Amino acid sequence: MGSSITGEDDKYLGDPLLPESSTNDHGAEDDGEAKDLGIRPRIWIESKKLWYIAGPAIFSRVVNFSMNVITQVFAGHLGEVEFAALSIGLNVILGFSFGFLLGMASALETLCGQAFGAKRYHMLGIYLQRSWIVLFLTSILLLPIYIFATPILKLLGQSDEVAEEAGVVALVLIPLQLGLVFMFPLQRFLQSQVKPFVIAWVSFAALMVNLLTSWLFIYVLDFGLVGAVVALDISWWASAVALYGYVTCGGCPLSWTGFSLQAFSGLWEFIKLSVASGVMLCTNINGWEMMIHLGFFASAGVRVANELGAGNGKAARFATIVAVSYSFAIGLFFCMLILILHDKVAYIFTSSAEVIQAVDKMSYLLGLTILLNSVQPVLSGVAVGSGWQAFVAYINLGCYYIIGLPLGFLMGWVFDFGVTGIWGGMIFGTAMQTLVLAIITIRSDWKKQANDASKRVSKWSNPKPEPDDQQEVQH
Repeated sequence: MGSSITGEDDKYLGDPLLPESSTNDHGAEDDGEAKDLGIRPRIWIESKKLWYIAGPAIFSRVVNFSMNVITQVFAGHLGEVEFAALSIGLNVILGFSFGFLLGMASALETLCGQAFGAKRYHMLGIYLQRSWIVLFLTSILLLPIYIFATPILKLLGQSDEVAEEAGVVALVLIPLQLGLVFMFPLQRFLQSQVKPFVIAWVSFAALMVNLLTSWLFIYVLDFGLVGAVVALDISWWASAVALYGYVTCGGCPLSWTGFSLQAFSGLWEFIKLSVASGVMLCTNINGWEMMIHLGFFASAGVRVANELGAGNGKAARFATIVAVSYSFAIGLFFCMLILILHDKVAYIFTSSAEVIQAVDKMSYLLGLTILLNSVQPVLSGVAVGSGWQAFVAYINLGCYYIIGLPLGFLMGWVFDFGVTGIWGGMIFGTAMQTLVLAIITIRSDWKKQANDASKRVSKWSNPKPEPDDQQEVQH
């Protein structure tokens, strides 16, 4: 149950899974070899590792989110009611389950990342299958939100016309939610093995599918709003099927050896870690620019998990510093860009003067949100890589639901500041999250974290079974 690789396992290690700049480069930090390196070479080495993951991760997230944006742009030209209905369907109804399922899949970043660092490659496929099972069951529990969207929206005060249209959108979005169940774990599975370019290329292909099907269903076949949503469903499923084909058809020979009954063991522990991840992340999904920082979320999670799994606590700490620095610098750039272009941002989505004016008034809050979101996701990624999900979930729940939302309600309705007050309360909650996560990260004992990761890998893993003992269906 230890983290060493036996002679029997050596035959599975013929092909390198890491680029030349592997986790071993920083392993020298703990044995003293890196002491001869100055800070600039260390930053350069870590930057290459970080951007090897973060670059494709940012690209794929921006592209995936762009599919939703493209659909909203098409809907915006169908009419104001259609635009409002689709915005509610994507950003509120799908947005909640999207964030929760994405967070639950992030449990794989801890387990697969640390197992990969410890060279327990055979366990990654088992973790992937467990994640599929858990996310599928969760998606079933989330279905009432889609099925009863119309009465829920009416109860919340939405107009009948928009609520009825949003209810139709929600029903057509159900296949997309099921596609996320399979796609999110596949992405985390590949990221943990430092295969981000596969995800990036598949995401780009899915975007091309989305552009083609949106044009076909809306302008050629005149399917209207339903056609726009169906085009989005097809695009996300195209991505899921492509990633599944890559994984199961030889793309990951060491980590995928077929379906196994072991996936059904240890589900309760996996569920607890996944739910904690879901709660931790679902409160923090914020728009297009946020996809960049979610790319750093993924990269920081993989880098920290890989280093901790390999027993390199100091390297994990250094990776955290570099990731936060890059993400904050990018966030500061976009914050300044929003403040400069405050009266022009909304033209991307609409030509309505009322909407443009409202966005202009809130652009300063948007800039502040972007700045905070440049740090908080990266610290959350560090938490995922370290396996702190449950603890951080409590922090996020407290800051968001006990502080942020009540304050937003107070400012929005009691003091009559409207949407600005609601958003302001949520920003304060995010600021509290960021501050608490920063304190925890700064005060962390990274040597102890590396020891904890070793124990976690041993607890959740098992030696590679002999061929006769495997209970699996070869695919």
